[in-house]
Amino acid sequence: MKVLISGASVGGPVLAYWLRRHGYETTLVERAPAPRKGGQAIDIRGAALTVVAKMGVIEQIKALRTTMRGMSMVDGDGNELMRSYEETVSGGRFDSPDIEIMRDDLTATLTAATEGAEYVYGDSIATLAQDPDGVDVTFESGRQARYDYVFGADGLHSNVRKLAFGPEEPFLSHLGMYVSIFTADNFLGLDHWQTWFREGDAGGAVFSDRDAAVMRVNLGFGADPIDYDHRDIDQQKRLIEEHCSGMGWEVPKLLEAMWKADDFYFDAMAQVKMERWSKGRVALIGDAGYCASPLSGQGTSLALVGAYVLAQELGRDPLAAFDRYEERMRAFVEQNQALVLENPGQGASPESVQRAATSITLD
Repeated sequence: MKVLISGASVGGPVLAYWLRRHGYETTLVERAPAPRKGGQAIDIRGAALTVVAKMGVIEQIKALRTTMRGMSMVDGDGNELMRSYEETVSGGRFDSPDIEIMRDDLTATLTAATEGAEYVYGDSIATLAQDPDGVDVTFESGRQARYDYVFGADGLHSNVRKLAFGPEEPFLSHLGMYVSIFTADNFLGLDHWQTWFREGDAGGAVFSDRDAAVMRVNLGFGADPIDYDHRDIDQQKRLIEEHCSGMGWEVPKLLEAMWKADDFYFDAMAQVKMERWSKGRVALIGDAGYCASPLSGQGTSLALVGAYVLAQELGRDPLAAFDRYEERMRAFVEQNQALVLENPGQGASPESVQRAATSITLD
């Protein structure tokens, strides 16, 4: 059985790993010309910890965890408003079993684990044509191939979802915020520390990196839906500058660094809600099918668990796999998406997050 996976970040490599264990020949196609750099600090919690343990990579992931010592919050003049050595906004309490890791570190670890899978960078799916026995794919490069299944692990603005299910607008629920993340020189001297700041509808955070010479920067703002080009990086940087340029503290320097960053990422805080995640021989995992948004803290865990469950069901009975995938994942997805609405603007309680993270049983 030959399968094509669109997206080589988190869910894609995990799906490839488990499908290969079940005898599937896997190809991953990624629009980016090389593995993507940068990204925010992300969390692996609950059932997702079981998935990476079963893959045999949990010790590698633990070795790459962020190991933050604490966090602080400052006002526009740089005055410290609070400080904590027990938890951070991004990773939660230090005494929890969760693992916080930078996104590119996790992606590199998962990709290395998928030995034997084919990775095709710098290309994307242009057309899909299904029949009862398979899917004919034309790539943007002009190459053509036929697969037994095609899977979308390609994020909030999934290309596979658009081709198989139609335009994204009916599926996206905007949460009233936009966020960017990029790497900058660590001119603040952060050492296993993160600092948060907010003024009006704009705010962000700076995080130390495993590389002491750099830091990760998060800048964002609140706004109703904005019509912008998802591939126009300069336009996205202008939006951040427009909404954040009035802020104090070190934000002017952060904006200056933003224009030099080559790993800039920008997107809306939104959720994806669909009645079904499969159509014929095409199925979606992770953000493509059920994005919970970074506000939930559970996007990565949903992708890890979804990839594992889908591969497991395809290994058991391909004819019933998509129905079983829906049955096992639906309540888990809904509980994790609901975290965003529990306490808007402040985040769900640690207890609620842990309940949602462990609300599925994996065998």
